[in-house]
Amino acid sequence: MGPNHEIAELICVIVNAGQGSKILKSAKHHGISGGLIFHGTGTRKSHILEFLELADIQKEIVWMAAGKTAAEAALDALDREFKFKKPNHGIAYTLPLPVLLGGGERYDYIHKEDEGGIAMYNAIYIIVDLGKAEMVMDAAVEAGARGGTVIKARGKGQHDLGKLFSMEIEPEREVVLIVSESAQTEKIVTNVRDKLEIDKPGNGIIFCQDVNRIYGVA
Repeated sequence: MGPNHEIAELICVIVNAGQGSKILKSAKHHGISGGLIFHGTGTRKSHILEFLELADIQKEIVWMAAGKTAAEAALDALDREFKFKKPNHGIAYTLPLPVLLGGGERYDYIHKEDEGGIAMYNAIYIIVDLGKAEMVMDAAVEAGARGGTVIKARGKGQHDLGKLFSMEIEPEREVVLIVSESAQTEKIVTNVRDKLEIDKPGNGIIFCQDVNRIYGVA
């Protein structure tokens, strides 16, 4: 499948624990094939945690990926249903995905430079079967990555709700997060893609985000 030159977007929804499945079920009716649910909670008071509604209460963070047009339509529909503007009803937003590969979809290397800006770093997310994170890291380091973080994730819902695009999300997956200099991103993504055969259905998903500001990276 050739690349789709529409910008892909990541829909992020933060809701109270137990609401994530309802978000995915509703989103499915509005053209989103499924997503991932992560559990989060605040460990201390801070303006950032309060902004993200993670302070002092268990939350679920829902990720759903789609093309820009579909993502905007689905988010509007979710807002109408769940009324995020009301207190304690949640937060929802979208982020651009310069790269999204796998699961039968390909939104390939749409860089921020095309929109008049330059991102110095990218966050690369690779979602693979449980136990394959080490293979991902080996391929990434071979291509110049300095390291990464492994996050355990799970699909949520019944039947075909546990999907990100058309990739089945089993009870557990591993998400490898790598922060790389933008000049290295394509090389890292390409090596991981080739070594793990990401283009084959069910083998994984890769997506990237531009990082505007970053601290703690030498």
